[in-house]
Amino acid sequence: MKNSERKNQTYSNRVLVAEFDDNWRTSLSNAGYVVYTATRDQAKVELLLQGDLKKLLIFPRNGRVLVGGGGTSHFSKPHRTIDL
Repeated sequence: MKNSERKNQTYSNRVLVAEFDDNWRTSLSNAGYVVYTATRDQAKVELLLQGDLKKLLIFPRNGRVLVGGGGTSHFSKPHRTIDL
């Protein structure tokens, strides 16, 4: 692991691919966002970002990732980010 940080709420429009582990529930919000909700502590999402950067995000139970139009992703607080 290169770098690990605790983050508050963040967002990104650079996500190309997001791989969720088996600890997530998927729903759709009234505003049209796809909402991923962590069902367990240590729920993981591996991201491939523009510029060939890879990150691992680790969420507590009930953490959320919202994905909207145009590829914008919102990540709830707190979560841990690790550079891969």
